[in-house]
Amino acid sequence: MPNRLQRLLDARPWLLADGATGTNYFAAGLETGDAPELWNIDHPERVAALHEAFIAAGSDIVLTNSFGGTRHRLKLHKAEGRVAEINRAAAAIARKAADASGRDVVVAGSMGPTGEILEPIGPLSEEGAADAFAEQGAALAEGGADVLWIETMSSEEELRAAIKGAERAGLPYVCTLSFDTHGRTMMGVTPARVARLMHELEPGPMAFGGNCGTGASELMAALLNMTEAAAPGDVLVAKSNCGIPEYVDGEIQYSGTPELMADYARLCRDAGVRVIGGCCGTTPEHVAAMHAALVAHEPGERPALEAVVDRLGHVSAGAQKQLAAEEEAGEPAAARSGRRGGRRRR
Repeated sequence: MPNRLQRLLDARPWLLADGATGTNYFAAGLETGDAPELWNIDHPERVAALHEAFIAAGSDIVLTNSFGGTRHRLKLHKAEGRVAEINRAAAAIARKAADASGRDVVVAGSMGPTGEILEPIGPLSEEGAADAFAEQGAALAEGGADVLWIETMSSEEELRAAIKGAERAGLPYVCTLSFDTHGRTMMGVTPARVARLMHELEPGPMAFGGNCGTGASELMAALLNMTEAAAPGDVLVAKSNCGIPEYVDGEIQYSGTPELMADYARLCRDAGVRVIGGCCGTTPEHVAAMHAALVAHEPGERPALEAVVDRLGHVSAGAQKQLAAEEEAGEPAAARSGRRGGRRRR
């Protein structure tokens, strides 16, 4: 039987993912410095309430509250010995909310960076990181996750380690990187490189793309860059921050309105993105606006960078240069179609 995510992709032209976890938890009482993942044990009703709100807003995919759920991140909170407990609970809470919705909702097991620097620059080996991701992934699978969602990655080494861990856990995976430094990840990976890397992996991802970053306009530029290097049949993911973070009265607030995020969703569809959601700052209200926009939208021509800037805001010079270079390379889609392999279907 095909994986739940694959069934939905086969049946639908687009899927709507959820929004932010941490920033919404702060509004629900999470204190700065606390681990959101511990809420799976201490406040499961609050975790469930956010999943339910996103599902009610139209989300087809909800990410578990397990972004920092590896032993390396949990060690910061003296909880490195509770990986299985915390991640199983995260998936089980999301699974219960999804199943209670009365429709097909994918539970995606969120796996964020370890917080460590991998060899040869840092002390953590790729194999050691893979072990940590495998431990987390296995617990998410036990709790009821349909797919593992590797997100906010910045280095190829850690991405490969997470993929190894997902494979050991026995679930298919989706992966997204964060492009936050002039159109590149913190470790210098470009969107076009990501698209090409996906076709070197075995097994490949069910979908790939970008998340977080520095706002909807910058992520849209990254996705346009990525689509230039992608092959026909690739399923792309966009999960942008809700505008730019700003300090207001001593608190971080995000500048993106529901109207801006709705427009971002339309641009994503025009660019060929099939899985669309929000990241930091994105509330159920934003997701509801995105859902309404996607339901009503008929995809148009692939947007030019000028349209992205006009509708969503500034794009860094670095991202603009990368996109121009990819467009100038001009490899036709037909020529790329021979490099399609890699995506695993279940």
